[in-house]
Amino acid sequence: MSGLDLLGPDHRNLLVAGAWRPARDGRRFEVWDPADASVLTDVADASVSDAVAALDAAVEAQHDWARTPPRERGEILRRAFEMIAERAEDFAHLMSLEMGKPVAEARGEVGYGNEFLRWFSEEAVRVHGRWMTAPAGGSRLVTMKKPVGPCLFITPWNFPLAMGTRKIAPAVAAGCTMVLKPAQQTPLTMLALAAVLQEAGLPAGVLNIVTTTRSREVSETLQADPRLRKVSFTGSTAVGRTLVRQSADHLQRLSMELGGNAPFLVFEDADLDAAVDGAMVAKMRNMGEACTAANRFLVHSSVAAEFGRRLGERMAAMRVGRGQEDGVEVGPLIDEDAVASVTRLVDAAVADGAEVAGRGSVPEGDGYFYPPTVLIGVPHDAALSREEVFGPVAPVTTFETEEEAVRRANDTEYGLASYVYTRDLARTIRVAEALDFGMVGINTGLLSNPAAPFGGVKASGFGREGGFEGIEEYLETTYVALPAD
Repeated sequence: MSGLDLLGPDHRNLLVAGAWRPARDGRRFEVWDPADASVLTDVADASVSDAVAALDAAVEAQHDWARTPPRERGEILRRAFEMIAERAEDFAHLMSLEMGKPVAEARGEVGYGNEFLRWFSEEAVRVHGRWMTAPAGGSRLVTMKKPVGPCLFITPWNFPLAMGTRKIAPAVAAGCTMVLKPAQQTPLTMLALAAVLQEAGLPAGVLNIVTTTRSREVSETLQADPRLRKVSFTGSTAVGRTLVRQSADHLQRLSMELGGNAPFLVFEDADLDAAVDGAMVAKMRNMGEACTAANRFLVHSSVAAEFGRRLGERMAAMRVGRGQEDGVEVGPLIDEDAVASVTRLVDAAVADGAEVAGRGSVPEGDGYFYPPTVLIGVPHDAALSREEVFGPVAPVTTFETEEEAVRRANDTEYGLASYVYTRDLARTIRVAEALDFGMVGINTGLLSNPAAPFGGVKASGFGREGGFEGIEEYLETTYVALPAD
């Protein structure tokens, strides 16, 4: 089962106004398999004029789509959910091919990403305002919710399905049209998702897909258009800042899910078996290429040596290889630059005195692999402690007091995810309240849930995806004043 079978010949093109068509200038770009650096296929490379045509289609479709009954919008999402569930294995293999993650893990992403379609199919019919008597009497206050309007979505390469469904599903439920630009490294899963939504009955122009290598020109042009009313971006903080600046002229609504530098706190009273299990999940999901990945392991000095030893043994024993091979637990990183970045951070930390507590091995031959690695004694000011590593590397440092642990956990410009292991209930509450992060996991290494609000603070962005809060990102509030008689 190759996964590429999900894509017919037309589905490697742009989706504009319900039609699959090539780029106007005929350009295409190749999509690579990171496991061996081979070419999987090619897709249309949209020009700026193609992107404008996609926005034209979204604007044209907005009026009728906003007036489509919520139940109809929800049923489209539900049908798409059922179709993806039936084709889950194909989606998992396709994702593994273009992104590198093991098929077993890709199956988990298909299940997780698909749940956003189901969740927001149910939320579509629960959008409501309110009615009340003015406190002073004499009038009535009515609020109503309306869709924001045409949106631009820019998704990253690391979760090719889930990053799309987290944005598409609430927009569909709220009645917004959209132009979506997937990452050029992993456009195939998004194209397959768009084909499913089209098959499920999504009207022409509601979802438009623009694959391109000219990302900056496309985003600048679309954000300069006053018809675009919202931008939702998942990616680096540097790019997010650029998009925020570009939004200023037309005051576009924004949802920014940006970088992370997640601390993983292990206190002296923690269940070490559970903490190591949680660390494996929080660190090694997606080979560490996740904004929620544990990036700094802050461990009480009394248990740090044992924690580092156990984690090192676990990570060193992981099988690294091509994601489609049986038994593989760790796939390749996304590209050569990713390997170089991880190598730079680890080498610098070792040069500054860190020690390797465990390191796996990688297969011979081509492919962008990096061995799972645990470092102990990492200096607090090392680049590895300050930058998002985005790879299978776990740096362990120690702390002595709760106050020190919280202070060092918060000593970062980022504020997305954090993790705490302790058996002390009072400490759980104190630390959760003191951490400057949008999400806190207590005695768990897995935070993401479609029914929960996902998002961060500080340089990790703003806005929330998922949960009851997720659909609000795509709604405007209108207040209507009514006289009492």
